[in-house]
Amino acid sequence: SSGRRKMNLKSERRGIHVDQSELLCKKGCGYYGNPAWQGFCSKCWREEYHKARQKQIQEDWELAERLQREEEEAYASSQSTQGAQSLTFSKFEEKKTNEKTRKVTTVKKFFTASSRAGAKKEIQEAKAPSPSIHRQASIETDRVSKEFIEFIRTYQKPGQDIYKQCKLFLDTMSHKRDLSIEEQSECAQDFYQNVADRLQTRWKVPPEKVEKAMDEVEKYIMTRQYKYVFCPETTDDEKKDLAVQKRIRALHWVTPQMLCVPVSEEIPEVSDMVVKAITDIIEMDSKRVPRDKLACITKCSKHIFNAIKTTKNEPASADDFLPTLIYIVLKGNPPRLQSNIQYITRFCNPSRLMTGEDGYYFTNLCCAVAFIEKLDAQSLNLSQEDFDRFMTGQTSPKKQEPDSFSPDVCLGVKQMCKSLDLLSQLNERQERIVSEAKKLEKDLIDWTDGITKEVEDIVEKYPLEIKPKSQALAAIDSENVENDKLPPPLQPQVYAG
Repeated sequence: SSGRRKMNLKSERRGIHVDQSELLCKKGCGYYGNPAWQGFCSKCWREEYHKARQKQIQEDWELAERLQREEEEAYASSQSTQGAQSLTFSKFEEKKTNEKTRKVTTVKKFFTASSRAGAKKEIQEAKAPSPSIHRQASIETDRVSKEFIEFIRTYQKPGQDIYKQCKLFLDTMSHKRDLSIEEQSECAQDFYQNVADRLQTRWKVPPEKVEKAMDEVEKYIMTRQYKYVFCPETTDDEKKDLAVQKRIRALHWVTPQMLCVPVSEEIPEVSDMVVKAITDIIEMDSKRVPRDKLACITKCSKHIFNAIKTTKNEPASADDFLPTLIYIVLKGNPPRLQSNIQYITRFCNPSRLMTGEDGYYFTNLCCAVAFIEKLDAQSLNLSQEDFDRFMTGQTSPKKQEPDSFSPDVCLGVKQMCKSLDLLSQLNERQERIVSEAKKLEKDLIDWTDGITKEVEDIVEKYPLEIKPKSQALAAIDSENVENDKLPPPLQPQVYAG
């Protein structure tokens, strides 16, 4: 019955599978979608975001007008507290008007075909002192700034223009610290779009050079902005980080077999690749630039593909990759995972997330985290009772392979753990042998007792009777005086030769 139950579980198993079409934008534009953008790509998400924002502004405006009308009606019907009420609601209307204006201006593009006078005015305003300019720059910031200036020089006039726009953007952002992180993200996305358009249309820079320039622009501005926009206090990013970390810790018992991971860590080469993949995904948190964080995800993914290929002796499929990525995330438990995903989503050059291998691997990582958050008994091919027991720590599944090690464990500790595991197995075998020996001894004693009883029963049933000895017959040559009818014995005769 247990075998039948397992078969039923297997047939009902939902498993870990994502159709490749599910990774794409749900609007059908062909770019990669993202859970953070509710399944849309960056471009479509911004369109939807604009629509939602405009709708909200319109609703706020209508609410303000309705409240104003109600107030005017109340004013007409009652003269009491006239001055206070009209003043209150005229201020409310003024506030809503200002709110609408502020919201609309935040989504305007940084660089428009405005008059020179307007541009000059904006530059003059931007020259106001800001904490970001006067603060003590870190060594890394100084290094990146020098590298950016060196790079920009190779672009000559377009380079000077890019540098000017970057300085203007950083100065503008220093005055927008009070904006929500979504609005700051929108400003950064607008900036990327405008710089790329400016290079292509105004300066006629070839596409490959535009891409390289945009990488350097992102590196420069995000290194300087990092401390303000990574896991800001105004968001619940930290709360999400702790929730994911706690969830991964609770799932420490999950084995590769449960996830159907086609990777054998018994092969030394594969084990090394797994360690490298874990190292890469952990290293992501130490990077400042979104593109560098993406590069860590891509390196991790390539190690995973190589580990699967080495184990199976054939190229890995997408169905092999996602479960293995989930396993790597569970083993590594990368620090601030949700914060890093959110930071990349908000401030990476959107073209990188919409296409190419970086976009593909990043989308898979988002899917892996989503799967970890909702992993259940069915997707792990377990009964609900076992799953609940494992999650609460009441018991743990039998190890199918040597214990999992964190990447920083030295070889000596690994060898010791393997030796302990081997000793444990030998101890089990020894106990089994002793148990079998005791059973054999008992069987022999029982057999001996059984035979003895059977013999006694037979003897009791058929007693042995010993008859007296019969009288011995007389010897033929003995003297028989009474009845001597035999002829006399022959006498020796002399033979005369």
